[in-house]
Amino acid sequence: MKDLIILAADKSMEYTLKGVLERPEALGIRPVSFDILVHPERDPGCAHRGVGFLDSSGFSNRYCCGLLVFDYEGCGKEQLSPPKLQENLNEEFARSNWNDRAKAIVIVPELEAWLWRDSRHLEEVVGWKTEHRGLYRWLRENDWLKQGDLKPDRPKEAFEATLRKTMKRRSSSLYLQIAQTVSLAKCEDKSFQSLTEILRVWFPTVG
Repeated sequence: MKDLIILAADKSMEYTLKGVLERPEALGIRPVSFDILVHPERDPGCAHRGVGFLDSSGFSNRYCCGLLVFDYEGCGKEQLSPPKLQENLNEEFARSNWNDRAKAIVIVPELEAWLWRDSRHLEEVVGWKTEHRGLYRWLRENDWLKQGDLKPDRPKEAFEATLRKTMKRRSSSLYLQIAQTVSLAKCEDKSFQSLTEILRVWFPTVG
């Protein structure tokens, strides 16, 4: 039996989670065996049918724990607040074969909220050049980032604008590189902190 199965909304999310889970010490957990699946219907599929997907095919008998991870924006259930949507999904899990061994993580507004750090690691991965000045300074000067904020209000659009500036192609491997290198401790996104808390309960360090 493996430790964890994750149902993610797309390949970028899959690669981000892979990069994060391959850094157990940075997360404050023990090493975890895991598989990540991508829902063919992306965020709406996860929001509407993700619990049923993970409750089928005997997944709950083959994995100790399960996670359902998707973006709030574009999921088709925006009539509910993110906390209420997450609560409803966790209640569905509680009534399923998983009981309390599976949880939902709803990312607000989308995955790119996890990527933003004012760090040289992020600049290196996206190909930011020194002649462009600091990335965060450029974001503020171009109205992508408000003074004093830690991440853009529109994280995906800001990320895409950054890649256009550096002429870097957006790819799943880029998300993997960021997840493998940036500081996980400095991510202040609430959904990422929820993920970390859940993993620490399920897979505490030994000793």
